Amino acid sequence: MSLGRPLQHHPETALKAAVHAFWRSGYHHTSMRDLLDAMQLSRSSLYQAYGNKEALFLLALTRYREELLASLRATLAQEASAWQFIEQLLLRMAQQAQSEQAALGCLIFNSATELGNSGSSVSNAAVQSVQAITDFFATVIEQAQQEGSISLERDVQSSAYFLTLSISGLRMLLKSGANQRQAEQLVDNILRGLR
Repeated sequence: MSLGRPLQHHPETALKAAVHAFWRSGYHHTSMRDLLDAMQLSRSSLYQAYGNKEALFLLALTRYREELLASLRATLAQEASAWQFIEQLLLRMAQQAQSEQAALGCLIFNSATELGNSGSSVSNAAVQSVQAITDFFATVIEQAQQEGSISLERDVQSSAYFLTLSISGLRMLLKSGANQRQAEQLVDNILRGLR
């Protein structure tokens, strides 16, 4: 009886591969075969290390969210102001137009769109991830208000949701092939809407 191919398991490499598999194809369209191939694991190794597809997706989405938020926080700390952070974040997205990165979109927004709010563990995780992004943006909006870049009359929470919605929409347009000029026009409208 064949024991199958012996595979060395590198947890970080395997998890990154799972993140990219779900990011490319979505939760429902990523099969176990896709995951096994991407992660270079045998079926038994995958189940032993990560459990089932659902558990692996939850782990992958959590990793993606944590890395994204860490990157956003680090970028915010390096910018001269919260407003400059918002402006540069949006402009960098626009400059990615028609790139491979733009075609992927964002795993969090992709997952929220795909999974909706069905009450399943995977849809709950997507909803929580969107909320985590919005909560981060709320702190940025507050900082921008303290700096005088955004009016104090603006409600922080609704402004944070507006920014989340705007970035989600920008990501969707870029994913569907919008060019840089179109994206930059949208960025200009978003920035005017935040003031």
